[in-house]
Amino acid sequence: METVGLGFCYEDLPVGRKFRTIGRTVTETDITNFVSVTGMLEVLFINSDFREKESNMPGFAAPGSLVYCFMEGLLTQSTMQHTGFAFLEMELKVLGPTFAGDTIHCEVEVTESRRSKSRPNRGLVRTRNRVFKQTGEQVLEYTPLRMIKARTTDKEPGEA
Repeated sequence: METVGLGFCYEDLPVGRKFRTIGRTVTETDITNFVSVTGMLEVLFINSDFREKESNMPGFAAPGSLVYCFMEGLLTQSTMQHTGFAFLEMELKVLGPTFAGDTIHCEVEVTESRRSKSRPNRGLVRTRNRVFKQTGEQVLEYTPLRMIKARTTDKEPGEA
């Protein structure tokens, strides 16, 4: 019987492939829980009096790390079940604020895809992940390199 919900394999992710996640609305409860569990008890996130009187933020801001983690959660659920083996590295840029009430999604483009030399049953895939709010404003970008399952152990085209 076929198992549904499995993630992409290396062969499914050629350079240039693009896709997007579903949206996820960030709530005040999400922000409170995230900063509490991570210990990010910065006054911007835990003190409404400070936010209203001293910050220039027009709402309840979410840490950039929460936005990144939410996108990784959406991607894990939809593209990496049983196929994602390692998160190896990334660059991350926070480009704008995300607030409670914003709905965010991730647009993904494969920028590098090659078979692992040391593990031919794995591929190394880098993507450019751009996170957008419902307004169309881009708020975050990151470029993870992941090791993922390959269906085959074939050599790459042109290899001996």
